Amino acid sequence: MNNLIKPLKSEADYEAALVELEKVFDCLPNTPEADQAEILVMLINKYEEQHYPISTPDPIEALKYIMQEKQLKNKDLISYFGSRSLVSEVLNKKRELTLKMIKSLHKGLGIPYELLIA
Repeated sequence: MNNLIKPLKSEADYEAALVELEKVFDCLPNTPEADQAEILVMLINKYEEQHYPISTPDPIEALKYIMQEKQLKNKDLISYFGSRSLVSEVLNKKRELTLKMIKSLHKGLGIPYELLIA
């Protein structure tokens, strides 16, 4: 990518930046190549944010995934929701998470607020 760094305006620019980044990726710190790699990463990230946005997951699907990862059963959420029926209704998307439930899940299970707020 020469010494001229420019905004990535097309898919071709993006692909070229990825190729250039590959060339300098394993360079030594505090070198001109390391500076070039840092700038390329910023440009690539900006292009990807604009053209390949990652949407936030559905809060209930995120909760189900976390339950699976932590090997939690529905009954393990009763203390965060208040009752077995509330757990069932929320997990079956018949009822939305309340602010109280969100705070409780965040505090008790460490789930980021961003994942629980739709």
